[in-house]
Amino acid sequence: MKGTLHGKVALVTGGSRGLGATLAKALAAEGADVAISYASSAGKAEAVVGALRAQGVRAQAIRSDQADTRGAKSLIDQVIQHFGKLDILVNNAAIAVQGQTVDDPALDTARLDHQWQVNVLGAIATTRAAAPVLQDGGRILFIGSLLGSRVLFPGAADYAGTKAAIAGYAKGAARDLGRRDITVNVIQPGVMPTDMAQEVLGDDVPDALLDLHPIRRIATLEEVSAMAVFLAGPNGGYITGGVIDIAGGAGI
Repeated sequence: MKGTLHGKVALVTGGSRGLGATLAKALAAEGADVAISYASSAGKAEAVVGALRAQGVRAQAIRSDQADTRGAKSLIDQVIQHFGKLDILVNNAAIAVQGQTVDDPALDTARLDHQWQVNVLGAIATTRAAAPVLQDGGRILFIGSLLGSRVLFPGAADYAGTKAAIAGYAKGAARDLGRRDITVNVIQPGVMPTDMAQEVLGDDVPDALLDLHPIRRIATLEEVSAMAVFLAGPNGGYITGGVIDIAGGAGI
């Protein structure tokens, strides 16, 4: 039986590890051909491509640093050149710079500014480059964060701001692209088992953070990816401009 995404072409930015790699594999499991972008982890990216091809789909890794917005058009052009079209864009690539409050005299503004560049301007540049060539009836997904709407702990103002900005941009893009039956949605995970989360929280999720979750655990990468696959699929065609939390009820 063919998957729900058979014949579709997807691009997952930041697809060489963590959630991005799981997203790519979940899309491939439903039959989509998948391109992934990566900034520096060529070995990991090629390993993901190998796993995707083993699932019976076409796959390609493309080096593209989202911090450099000038590279967005080249990324999309390479996807079109290799696959012939683009149906699904998953804006996943991001970084997390957290831990300092805004009144910290030693605030690392350079790193924070870089975070805005990657998380917001980079994602917007990719979307702008993709929108004109995206197939009518296509899908654009942004991987946001629960912190974009509910800031549960200090030291995350700039990161939260980047994710809130993306949510607002996605709503505007949904309004612009609806006439072409292109949907645009934001998935907001809570804490996930990723390298990025480990860099911020350490090896163990603090009990105080878990206590904020009615379902007292962190999200799995597969749960988040399943929502992306649903929104990208045929039953997601009437959902647009949505901001969907996958966070076990944290912050309600």
